[in-house]
Amino acid sequence: MKILTRMGDSSNVELTKEELRTEFDQGSEYAAKKAKVPVLTENEVDYLVDMFAAPTRIWGCQRGNEVVMTKDGCVNALNSSRMSSGVVAPVNREVGVRLFESMLGFDSMEISHNDYSVKPQRFLKALEMLHVELLMETTIFPLLYGFMPNLGLYYRPDGSFENPSDLLPIGKIDEARRTQEEAGEACLDDCIEMSDCMLEMGADGIDFDTVASTGDAEFYSVLKACDHVANDTGLPVEIGMSAEMVLGFHGQLEYNGKRLAGMWPHQQLQICEEAGCAIFGPVSNTNTKKTAPWNLGKALTFVKACTEIAKIPVHPNVGMGVGGVPMFETPAVDVVTRCSAAMIEIGHADGL
Repeated sequence: MKILTRMGDSSNVELTKEELRTEFDQGSEYAAKKAKVPVLTENEVDYLVDMFAAPTRIWGCQRGNEVVMTKDGCVNALNSSRMSSGVVAPVNREVGVRLFESMLGFDSMEISHNDYSVKPQRFLKALEMLHVELLMETTIFPLLYGFMPNLGLYYRPDGSFENPSDLLPIGKIDEARRTQEEAGEACLDDCIEMSDCMLEMGADGIDFDTVASTGDAEFYSVLKACDHVANDTGLPVEIGMSAEMVLGFHGQLEYNGKRLAGMWPHQQLQICEEAGCAIFGPVSNTNTKKTAPWNLGKALTFVKACTEIAKIPVHPNVGMGVGGVPMFETPAVDVVTRCSAAMIEIGHADGL
């Protein structure tokens, strides 16, 4: 019997039950070898095979195992363009957030600017503070203010610092490291400034999202910002990562004596805990040339390694291109619901 599922780019693929099991096993073995963590157990793979072999279009977790959800990107799913997975609904942020609360029943919500990076947001901080103030007065559920640190915007041609991507290919290693450190300081200042502003407006927390997208220098800046927000202000911080491994564009940066380059999700979790993080979002990046079962097996192996040692809630990133979900603007509901349920039942996630 052939079972219809998806590839990592969301295209259809048919597999037998035996092929399904092989895909889960190989994905798990890949992650286990990379991060030096245990593979999924035989019983866990049995559950996954039965889940993907079931003819139902949608899959859910067992009653009583429901988890809370945090969200990034604010109301972009409603009012952004179709190219950004939005539906171009004619609603502003305030209306959108209230719809997520009263109509869609979300557990929490994030407020952010459509240009999600902290650098452009800083120039609009007065407007952003007003949005937070208005929504704090008209909603009940927890509201986090969120942004991407996005260290890449601080480099030329967008920023004022030399671009390490120009320096590294011509062998200017020391110069590339120095410019990352200098840009990182500017990014840190912006992260702290925006976080302090939102604390003043009464936000319930801060969400640093897509962290370490430009490597270990960006991760270092976020850890320092998290330390300030969590320990100096007491405001809860959620850190959502951008990749399963921290890229070492600098290579020598350390936090609390631990080198950041090359960290895998369970190691990222531990260093984020040390910085005072309240919620951690691990990432497993989708390989579009592999099947969804292979990608999910990999993702669950990374997430299990986190939840087994975590002292704080773990909310895996489960969306387009991460957490086993195909890299496609509107991922199919059959695989999205299965990946979400698997993160709860097998990954023991505290939230999504």
